[in-house]
Amino acid sequence: MLDIRTTGAALGAEIRGIDLAQPLSDAVFRAIEEALHEHEVIFFREQKLTPEEHISLSRRFGELELHLRKDCCKPGYPEIFVVSNVIENGKPIGTQDAGLFWHSDLAYMAVPSRGSLFYALEVPHDETGQPLGDTMFASMTAAWNALPDDLRRAVAGRRAVTSYAKGYYRDRKSGPRPPLTEAQKARTPDVEHPIMRTHPYTRKACLFINEGYTSRIPDLPQQESDRILEVLFEHAARPEFVYRHSWRAGDFLIWDNTSTQHRAVFDYALPQRRRMERTTLTGSVPF
Repeated sequence: MLDIRTTGAALGAEIRGIDLAQPLSDAVFRAIEEALHEHEVIFFREQKLTPEEHISLSRRFGELELHLRKDCCKPGYPEIFVVSNVIENGKPIGTQDAGLFWHSDLAYMAVPSRGSLFYALEVPHDETGQPLGDTMFASMTAAWNALPDDLRRAVAGRRAVTSYAKGYYRDRKSGPRPPLTEAQKARTPDVEHPIMRTHPYTRKACLFINEGYTSRIPDLPQQESDRILEVLFEHAARPEFVYRHSWRAGDFLIWDNTSTQHRAVFDYALPQRRRMERTTLTGSVPF
């Protein structure tokens, strides 16, 4: 039914011939959702969506999150989180340094995100016209499947702590962030998740740690925990698990936060403008 072109990487597929601004039949939507589960990252080129259409399409997949950082949400649309280096009236219109490190969106929550829907409005280019600001995605199903037996035994049945504060306070391109408010801290206490997570739809095993927010394995000595996590972080980002997306204005890309993690490529700066808008799907408790 769908015209699906795989990327040739461990994950990722382009779906052609779909205008997301038009109503999707239940059959077409189910096929898109199945493609997301199979390919983990799917994208549509040359889309033209209003904020209302972006939100409406996103809600076909389920409930939407409202981001903690309200200062980075699109005015009038609390469901849309803005990722941009653009400054207007002396203020950034969104977060300027999202994705500095490998992570899965909302992995630090007790109920992490199911997926993210990202719309590219402005894409920076170099002097030759080549796009900048790519995003790299890594398949955590492929990473788990390729995990060496000794490492798999070492983490079998174990859980790891994820910490919003760890990622929030890491080095930033745009300078230090203001301290977390008491309300933000209350919403983001450290939580534990299984290192091997079962995908709630496909039942596939996924490696569910990331360098951005995973801080320790609580039932191991700190030194041993640090050693194992460093090995896991390096393993998760191996090139054979990665698809690198080169953005075009009008791209609409959906990724699965259960089975992938991602990282931005910061190879651009003003006056090269980058403006993206994201909705985020509520997920389920990892098991």
